[in-house]
Amino acid sequence: MSTPVIGVLALQGDVREHLVALAAADAVARPVRRPEELAEADGLVIPGGESTTISKLAVLFGLMEPLRARVRDGMPVYGTCAGMIMLADKILDPRSGQETVGGIDMIVRRNAFGRQNESFEAAVDVKGVEGDPVEGVFIRAPWVESVGARAEVLAEHDGHIVAVRQGNALATSFHPELTGDHRVHALFVDMVRENRTAQS
Repeated sequence: MSTPVIGVLALQGDVREHLVALAAADAVARPVRRPEELAEADGLVIPGGESTTISKLAVLFGLMEPLRARVRDGMPVYGTCAGMIMLADKILDPRSGQETVGGIDMIVRRNAFGRQNESFEAAVDVKGVEGDPVEGVFIRAPWVESVGARAEVLAEHDGHIVAVRQGNALATSFHPELTGDHRVHALFVDMVRENRTAQS
């Protein structure tokens, strides 16, 4: 089977680190800034950054509606930190004009773990990732207040939900792309491969 092509939404945030992590997990990784680039991708990563800015830029670049349509149609998508907020069906405390792509039946609280100077690292046991716990880097990270019946909780930290999966959508509060441990990205690449097999 040919190597899956996975895009990284390249509007803001730690795009390069995700491209490196995806390549290390045996995917063809490409930045996505335009609808035609999204159309060529088998899956997409929405990186960390500032969720309000990513939302506004996605609308500005004409990506929001095509992205919503692809996610509704089952394209695998993985959001980290701000990307998790973008995949939430509901934000508890949205900024004015902030939109989400949706795709995961969850309610997310922005900046729940504190401000930039309260960033931290913690070992996180993630369901579906074998071996030692994942080193989670939490930077102005959200947490999940609650999930609906269709969403599966994959990890918690300090009593709060920090990783969720619903079908082909995956989201983490933390940044695995910053650690050199590519197992969460490998989990996502496997999701993309399985989806391609199911489609063929």
